[in-house]
Amino acid sequence: MTEIVPMRLKHVARVAELERLCFAFPWSEQTLIDGLGNPQWAFFVAEDQGQVAGYAGMMFAAGECFVANLAVFPAFRRRGVATALLLRLLEKARAVGGEFLSLEVRPSNRNAIALYEKLGFSLAGRRRDFYDKPREDGLIYTKWL
Repeated sequence: MTEIVPMRLKHVARVAELERLCFAFPWSEQTLIDGLGNPQWAFFVAEDQGQVAGYAGMMFAAGECFVANLAVFPAFRRRGVATALLLRLLEKARAVGGEFLSLEVRPSNRNAIALYEKLGFSLAGRRRDFYDKPREDGLIYTKWL
């Protein structure tokens, strides 16, 4: 059973490992620690039998909420972990008075796009050459709350 919990210091090393696995420009352990202390950020971890299965982070200010990162270890993919994490971010966005939750995604990440659309996110724009390694646009998906 997967449980979504607030990220704590004990999770940081494993989350940083997940960052290195999933992203071309991973956040460092120090960046994650700094984020834990920022009152305008929220991080959640999916725990499965005590193991970090995935994590998600969000920034929020003035009614605007943005997904910073969402990642799941390969062994836990296709098991509803990303859905549970994103639903928790939506819950938090509403709790802080968010008007919307927005994110960027690579056009090639069809699984992520399908998840976002399933949860009611709509294509809102495109950032040209947003990603590196490989170079790719970023599609902006937004869900109005």
